[in-house]
Amino acid sequence: MKKKRWLFSLIFISIVMLLSGCDSSLLVLNPKGPVAKTQSNTIIFSILMMALVLIVVYILYIYMLTKYRASKTSDDYEPPHMEGSKWLELIWTLIPIIIVAILSVVTVRTTNAVEKVPEGYESQKPLVIYAASSDWKWHFSYPEEGIETVNYVNIPTNRPVEFRLYSYGPITSFWIPQLGGQKYAMSDMITKLHFVADHEGSFMGKNSNFSGKGFAEMEFEALAQSPADFTKWVDDVKQTAPKLSEQEFKTLLDTPHIGRKSYSSTHLGFAPPPEGDMAGHHHGGSGSDSDKTSGEKPMDQMQDDMGNMDMSDHSSMEHGH
Repeated sequence: MKKKRWLFSLIFISIVMLLSGCDSSLLVLNPKGPVAKTQSNTIIFSILMMALVLIVVYILYIYMLTKYRASKTSDDYEPPHMEGSKWLELIWTLIPIIIVAILSVVTVRTTNAVEKVPEGYESQKPLVIYAASSDWKWHFSYPEEGIETVNYVNIPTNRPVEFRLYSYGPITSFWIPQLGGQKYAMSDMITKLHFVADHEGSFMGKNSNFSGKGFAEMEFEALAQSPADFTKWVDDVKQTAPKLSEQEFKTLLDTPHIGRKSYSSTHLGFAPPPEGDMAGHHHGGSGSDSDKTSGEKPMDQMQDDMGNMDMSDHSSMEHGH
């Protein structure tokens, strides 16, 4: 009875430890886009693989405890000497190798898939959004639309979105669990995330990398709208929101906590991102010459804006991107 109680306690503790690392609402397992769906399937597959291993281990454990318990033998019993089995040794060596190989292949395929525009959306022009973090808030710039928001971002459904991430402070991690995985935002380079929302709705976004005392409040709303509603929202911001001046932007950076804000212009002109791509063009395989030219010119402007940056620093920054 004591052994059964101890075994039950062990299983219960294992389950509690497994679930304690999960978000209470399990948002990553409730995907609202193809990227998040791919990642969710990988997570579920990995959990099932681990559960299978645990089940086999627990069954063997109970079997050994029952068959070879001390009460079944006399006090002077000595087990006979047995040579090892090469086949058994080969089997329990190959099984972990096979499990690790399967998980590795699945993980690599998933990683490659989520780094690209989701399958089926390659022919569509992505909506480019620059997402910059500062202590402790998020700035979202729409270069093609000419608007900017703080602490909330609206996107159209069924259209690829390319987030270009960077930081005006410490390293942060941009994450919208129901739309895709997380990626670092850093001060000296641009990182990119490709999302598609195939459901309308409001989704939670956050910084998942500890970056200081205001880290817990670095949450934002990602609102997926129909294309028509998104266009209407953009027009409304253009008509009703104030322009974002350089002084106003500096005030935003210096203010630790602020609410939601909207502007009918962006900060990209006077405070360009690390790569210097202020035009917001998507440089894909079908980019035009004019797009490439517009992507090169801000590099010179960035050198002027950033003052004393030497060429070695500038070269290392380009190499990092």
